Amino acid sequence: QVQLQESGPGLVKPSQTLSLTCTVSGGSITINSYAWSWSRQPPGKGLEWLGIIFHDGNTYYNPSLKFRASISRDTSKNQVSLQLNAGTPEDTAVYYCARYSHVDRLYAYWGQGTQVTVSS
Repeated sequence: QVQLQESGPGLVKPSQTLSLTCTVSGGSITINSYAWSWSRQPPGKGLEWLGIIFHDGNTYYNPSLKFRASISRDTSKNQVSLQLNAGTPEDTAVYYCARYSHVDRLYAYWGQGTQVTVSS
C-alpha cells in the first residue's frame, strides 16, 4: 500500500521560501508508471494544482505560480520536495502531495496534507 506523508515548517514569514517534503512509502518514486504532484487548498477555496515531477525528474508547473515553484526529488530517501519562493499570505493553504498514474490517469493516492501559514 502506497502512503504519502507531507511535512513542512507550519509557519513562514512573508518573502521567505516555503519548503515542503513528501515522503513516499510502499513504492519507488522512480517507477515510470507514476508521477508525483503537489496541490494546495487555501482556506475557503478550491484545490489548486501546483506542479508535477515525472519518474525521470522532468517537471511541469502551474503557470499561475510565475516561476516561484520548484519541485525536486531525493531518490535515496524516496522523497519529493516543493519549494515556493517569495511567500505571501496568499500562499497560506493546506499542501498535498499525490501520486499520478499514467495507466489509470488518476491521482489515486494522496497524503493527509500539511498546513502552511504565511504571516509575520
